[in-house]
Amino acid sequence: MCYGVAPPIVDTMSTTPGAPTASATPSTSRPGSAGTTADLHPTPTPTPTPTPTPAAKPARRALGWPVRFAVLSLIWGFSFLFIKVGTQGFAPLQVTLGRVVFGALVLLTTLALRRERLPRSGRTWGHLAVAALFLNVLPFSLFAYSELTIPSTLAGICNATSPLWGMALSVVALSEDRPTRRRVAGLGIGFLGVLTVLGAWQGFAGTDLTGTAMALGASLCYPIGWIYVRRTLAGSGPSHLAMSSAQLLLAGAQLAVLTPLFTTAPTSIPLLPLLAVFALGALGTGLAFLLQYGLVDEVGPTTAQMVTYFVPVIATAAGVLLLHEQLSWNTPLGALIILAGAALTQSKPRPRRSPSTRPHPTTD
Repeated sequence: MCYGVAPPIVDTMSTTPGAPTASATPSTSRPGSAGTTADLHPTPTPTPTPTPTPAAKPARRALGWPVRFAVLSLIWGFSFLFIKVGTQGFAPLQVTLGRVVFGALVLLTTLALRRERLPRSGRTWGHLAVAALFLNVLPFSLFAYSELTIPSTLAGICNATSPLWGMALSVVALSEDRPTRRRVAGLGIGFLGVLTVLGAWQGFAGTDLTGTAMALGASLCYPIGWIYVRRTLAGSGPSHLAMSSAQLLLAGAQLAVLTPLFTTAPTSIPLLPLLAVFALGALGTGLAFLLQYGLVDEVGPTTAQMVTYFVPVIATAAGVLLLHEQLSWNTPLGALIILAGAALTQSKPRPRRSPSTRPHPTTD
């Protein structure tokens, strides 16, 4: 998952057990309904042989999943560049507010076109308000503040530490997620990569520790939010699209209160930062959600979450080529170490084969 740019509830609900539903409309075919008529007529009557109904074919998509996978990787990778450009014309909280508003507009429009409704339960809205805080308001704001003092390349690499934080937290918060030696090793390797990126052997010289801490704190917010969602909203009735739309609405409401308290209205609205904020919200938050859940539905969460490993690579390339950010040798090396550790923390233990399934020795 895109742990950083979403990212939004996009990065949230993907960790909830079960695949996302394509539609909130229940199926009209109900198993077992064929016997209801016979119950009303005690006299046995011949029952016609039912004609087998062919399985419904999934809707054919205009673009194949590898193309959509590549587009999602590019969108999330460029999001850190969009943040950097946006903060050149607006305050960090204003960038975050615009991001959430534009993202919510995309999701709400899609919700209306699909004729779905927002959640009705007050309990669901209450839990979504907490999710909005940890999955949108805090991480989006912290990334925006961090990029005032650190390069977008470093922010993108810090974003890749979310699986490491998730592994560390899951040991305590999720009893069903037992650590293995491989995953614990991945945790240690990943944080060794963080020290490599920061140049720990040089005493962190040349690195803004406050900005880096903000970026790492932003990546920590995502697994906190995911764990909360798994504990409180897993298996809820509304669709992922409905709950994500409601979450962004709540994030927008929270930011609408906070932003005027800590910022002043901009004296001008520069075009390039405005376009960056629009792209950050409409593409990186709104469209990315739709792409991600389409991928999860089509190829499964394991393949879909592989996009996480491409995001820091694209973020680094975009920052160096387009923003001319400096890149020392330890930054890409540390990023590779982080990704290797993150991959180990996501590995699943192989199921043990029972004795009955083991091959029996053959005799000549």
